[in-house]
Amino acid sequence: MSLVPFIPENAPFSPEQRGWLNGYLAGLFSREGVDPSAMGELGGAAAPAVRRLMILYGSQTGTAEGLAMESAEKAQSLGYQTEVKELNDVEPAALCGEKRVLVITSTYGDGEMPDNAQEFWEQLSADEAPALPDTHYSVLALGDTNYETFCSAGKDLDERLAGLGANCVQPRVDCDVDYEEPFEAWLDQALQALQLGEEKEAGAPAAESAVTAPKKSGYSKKNPFVTSVLENRLLTTEASGKEVRHYSIRLPAEELTYEAGDALNVFAENDPAEVEAFLVICDVDGSAEVTVGGRTLPLSQALCSELDIRTPTKPLVTAIAEKGNAEALLELANDSSAFTDYVWGRELRDVIAEAGATWTPQELADLLKPLQPRAYSISSSPGMHPDEVHLCVASVRYEAQNRAQKGVCSTFLADRAGEGPLRVFVSPNKAFAVPENTDLPMIMVGPGTGIAPFRAFLEERKVQAAAGKNWLFFGDRNEASDFLYRDEILAYREEGMLSELDLAWSRDQEEKLYVQHLMVRKGAELFTWLEEGAYFFVCGDAHRMAKDVEQALLDIISEQGGLDSDGAQVYLSNMKKEKRYVRDVY
Repeated sequence: MSLVPFIPENAPFSPEQRGWLNGYLAGLFSREGVDPSAMGELGGAAAPAVRRLMILYGSQTGTAEGLAMESAEKAQSLGYQTEVKELNDVEPAALCGEKRVLVITSTYGDGEMPDNAQEFWEQLSADEAPALPDTHYSVLALGDTNYETFCSAGKDLDERLAGLGANCVQPRVDCDVDYEEPFEAWLDQALQALQLGEEKEAGAPAAESAVTAPKKSGYSKKNPFVTSVLENRLLTTEASGKEVRHYSIRLPAEELTYEAGDALNVFAENDPAEVEAFLVICDVDGSAEVTVGGRTLPLSQALCSELDIRTPTKPLVTAIAEKGNAEALLELANDSSAFTDYVWGRELRDVIAEAGATWTPQELADLLKPLQPRAYSISSSPGMHPDEVHLCVASVRYEAQNRAQKGVCSTFLADRAGEGPLRVFVSPNKAFAVPENTDLPMIMVGPGTGIAPFRAFLEERKVQAAAGKNWLFFGDRNEASDFLYRDEILAYREEGMLSELDLAWSRDQEEKLYVQHLMVRKGAELFTWLEEGAYFFVCGDAHRMAKDVEQALLDIISEQGGLDSDGAQVYLSNMKKEKRYVRDVY
């Protein structure tokens, strides 16, 4: 084995200088072998091994992946040698040789693992999973308290790792949607704990790592890019039961770049009329100054741009019920099924009115959660639309509690975003992207606004002059009123960019027809494309559509491939490993 030179304690250097030099040598010689004969010149003894750190992530939309990369960057600056991988890219047995591991994962759907963590979880939770007594780890779980299964994927991984004998050096942190500060605190504490009693090498430069965090644009959730809406047009007709709009937003390439498949995060503002109604219900003065996020500003301004005044999460309902001594409301908050029924169509102002609690302006500001940006799949290729980014968004409008209600961000874009500056940032999603090999086929399933990234994919393939075949499954309620990007899609078919186009209009006939039904009808041809190496993409509703599409895909694989259900699952698992079955679902 090659040895790494180091500066001995009797060398004429201060401890700080010796630490810096040892860190430099560790980073330098971690890249290649060292001739042991050189050791005598530098003290004749081997240096301590470089602190290796494996960072594993499970990510459905790219957030956990981004945090994993940030963690690697921070760890490298502290002298760790890092390797960043998706959970599915490792097997539990590989952890036996890992002394230090960080796990960052989101939770998908109804408490499920993200797609790129499911296979790892199945192996880790199996009876034959290996013991991990030498592995030291910590878990960061990402979630949303609006869901009953808050952070369950991270909780499950943490519990199972501990059950296999791994040593948790820093307690798991469960993050809500405002995850930035908890993430930073967890990372600092976890990296310190993972030193495992070793003396920190003061001033040591970053060690060579298998994955380096990508260069950042400088724009982020904390520092959004300020831009403006260039175009806002209706995609559905007046006869439609939906309102779907196309937005073009200024995005100079020299300031902020993106790729087809990424998401654009938009900061919305609450409707001033909704803010006024909220203030009336709470009986507080909107001109009173409050402190939010370290800033002092009028309460009405904070309610417009900084705080979520709409969403009645279980923790908020509990706090409101306790403040108002509302026992019946408190009982509802403790009954998951009853709580779900209760909050449908209700806003926070409805809960506050029922509880009868009184608030000071600062108490109200402290109660509310930060207003979060909304992420939308980008519907354009930067090569086709330089200095612009496009979105395809359904405006949420409905009746509940005897009044018109509407989505915060979707109607902000539709009704008010064109009046002033718009704050945005990009979330990369490198897994959800056109194949690097432009000769390979693509199958895209995206009903409704799920068409968004596939419009971007088709534009990208056109820019690339890709030879690979493209197949789109799209649909909605009615062809006459809901055919989003109709002219563009039909033009792609006419010119041959779309080799196959299958359209499902659920309400244009007596029996409802969905994209999964068309998949089954074309099962033989679809399976031929899979055998040719086709990538299979799904975008849209996670709770019904995505599950139905996956089951249809398994049925096709089973029937056309002559496989039983287990064999079909193995086939699909292999597609996942090869990154050929990818979903952007919500």
